[in-house]
Amino acid sequence: MGKLNGRIAAVTGAATGLGRAIALLYAAEGCDVAVLDRNGEGAETVARRIRDLGRRSIAVTVDVGDEAEVAAAFARVAAELGPLDILVNNAGIVTVALLETMATETFDEMIRIDLKSVFLCTRAVVPQMKARGYGRIVNIASQLAYKGGEGMTHYAAAKAGVVGFTRSLAYEVTRHNIAVNAICPGPIDTDMKLPSEWVGRKEAELVIGRQGRVEEVAPTALLLALEDAAFYVGATFHPNGGDVMV
Repeated sequence: MGKLNGRIAAVTGAATGLGRAIALLYAAEGCDVAVLDRNGEGAETVARRIRDLGRRSIAVTVDVGDEAEVAAAFARVAAELGPLDILVNNAGIVTVALLETMATETFDEMIRIDLKSVFLCTRAVVPQMKARGYGRIVNIASQLAYKGGEGMTHYAAAKAGVVGFTRSLAYEVTRHNIAVNAICPGPIDTDMKLPSEWVGRKEAELVIGRQGRVEEVAPTALLLALEDAAFYVGATFHPNGGDVMV
């Protein structure tokens, strides 16, 4: 316990699922956490749980794909909690659609939420991290960035973009003691439900034979948030049940 004592983090998409698990784990390790999500009620529930652990927390309702909302959200976090030490870009959506029948709006929304948001949120915090000479940025991608999947061209493209973004940003900010890394989980049992047929096929492919639990992925995000994580540079971690062995 106490591995993040004195640190301040923001976790996007933290009202449910993996984001919630990461936010609560950080708080249990002594971190103050801003809970960002477009589900304001859910975000407040998580923030309240964090405060019950004795840490400071605020819930911020934000559409992470909207530039103005992101700027306002991170300005509020800095004003109420202080300069960020840690950013977890976890917010995302997932849908299934074959390319030939996919609406352009479906593709655009996937890129906006799963990729553009990483750019907007990271750009909002990098200047303050550089000014302080410290930062940890953890981007949540997916094993489909490497493997792909039927009906997931838009999702895989967005997540592959997150991996490329992570590697490229590492070249820009590592010299400022900002460690940027990515996590590519396999199928995780969360509130973002996919069609049961798709899930069944995916589980059959997994060496471990089941979907993962958010509690099995959150510790990777804790590792990458530590001060001792400085030697991880533009790396990608793969808690995926054997779906992609990298």
